[in-house]
Amino acid sequence: MSDFQLLANQPVWTIGVDFEDQARNEGFRYIAGVDEVGRGCLAGPVVAAACILDSSKPLPKGLNDSKKLTALQRESIAEELKEIILAYSIGQIDAEEIDRINILEATKKSMCLAISYLKPQADYLLIDALQLKQIFIPQKAIIKGDAISASIAAASILAKTYRDNLMHEYDNVYPQYGFASHVGYGTKEHFNALRMHGHCPLHRKTFRGVV
Repeated sequence: MSDFQLLANQPVWTIGVDFEDQARNEGFRYIAGVDEVGRGCLAGPVVAAACILDSSKPLPKGLNDSKKLTALQRESIAEELKEIILAYSIGQIDAEEIDRINILEATKKSMCLAISYLKPQADYLLIDALQLKQIFIPQKAIIKGDAISASIAAASILAKTYRDNLMHEYDNVYPQYGFASHVGYGTKEHFNALRMHGHCPLHRKTFRGVV
């Protein structure tokens, strides 16, 4: 078993670049963190980001799992990331396709799209929780990776800010649902709007409570 495999099986409790450094020590150059957002939403796409950090640049202050940050913190860190990372890309799958292939497969597909759009192409992947068997790039699935891998945390922030901004734009098209406040999640406000107005083209009709 390699040192990298040993490290991946050990608990790590803070954001860092241990996984990235070990991959580089094994000869990989472009290590991409991959994460998704919107998997549990009732409306809107599932969005994934892939992100390759620049190992010569310091990490943004406050970098963390996007769920642990405020909207303002995420936006600030996302803007800083875009200035210092080697590359990032976004993949998304809309509600109609989520209904057709199911949310797990849609999540994987959004990740695969994000990875395919990267320039330079990644030669190693650090993925939050999932294995992507359809991608023939060496990879490591890391449980709660967005809380321990800087690359995955960066991807989570880029995906979250992209998707939140998209849902704010959709709020202008479908103001009756309040997308700007809940970005598609199943809040009381959202369920009340569904009961009053029914679903719209952004809604995932196979999700409980939508239809």
